[in-house]
Amino acid sequence: MKKRDFIKQSALLAGALTMSNFSALSNVLGSFREENYTMPVLFIGHGSPMNALEDNYFTQGWKNIVKDIPTPKAIVCISAHWETKGTKVLAVEQPRMIYDMSGFPKALYEIKYPAKGNPSLANEIIQTAPSFRIEPDYHWGLDHGTWSVLVHSFPDASIPCIQLSLDYSASYSSHYQLAKELKSLRKKGVLFVSSGNIVHNLPYIFKTNNVPADWALEFDQTVAKLILNGNHQSLIQYQSLGKMADLSVNSGEHYLPLLYTLGMQDPLKDNITFFNHEDQSTLLGIGMRCVKIG
Repeated sequence: MKKRDFIKQSALLAGALTMSNFSALSNVLGSFREENYTMPVLFIGHGSPMNALEDNYFTQGWKNIVKDIPTPKAIVCISAHWETKGTKVLAVEQPRMIYDMSGFPKALYEIKYPAKGNPSLANEIIQTAPSFRIEPDYHWGLDHGTWSVLVHSFPDASIPCIQLSLDYSASYSSHYQLAKELKSLRKKGVLFVSSGNIVHNLPYIFKTNNVPADWALEFDQTVAKLILNGNHQSLIQYQSLGKMADLSVNSGEHYLPLLYTLGMQDPLKDNITFFNHEDQSTLLGIGMRCVKIG
């Protein structure tokens, strides 16, 4: 074969391979084409893992809030219970159950939530926010911050579900900015569910005699007002809110998921709905306020 013909055929082969790869990638990402609707975003105050077994005021709220939204193509959960160095996204076909709690009844460890994973969505998340160098993870699964809520909201486990981790080395502002980069996936049928608690101070619960905490109620109400006013910077820099904030955000991993919900807000289009908050007058060290944006 002449050198000229070899070069020509090599170029044609390379082009074919490129088109083939592009076609394969299109097939992988095709299920996440932009739709004519935008999915809402949820922040869920998940509280005790025991809520997974119970039918109560809070679990009814989780169930009712999704009744009027489009059926998600997939769910991405940002749980307080998956912290990593750097951000990771679950990229397995079948997530395992993670029972990341101890001392609870046997029935809680027997709960199954057999939702499939979605590696193609994990890849799209990585591609959507390249500046954050999100890495695929093949070892984690669905922890109780995810399944304790979804067993009520989507009990048939028919919607693929993955998790996005919390980078414990990142600033609060960085978490918020990552959410802003990912919010375009709301237009592709992806439901983001952030799971934590605005007020989370377990040591206070263990040492109190069921005495309501004024600081907890004040912080919960202050956060609600700031959300309604669109004052996200004060919520990112929550330490500036004083002692009530220091006591309420005893460990930041439960508060951080709220910033993902806020970062995905479109301030010109999205309505804000609070639920599971109507009676927190006896608030101790755990706040159950939930937020729906959109």
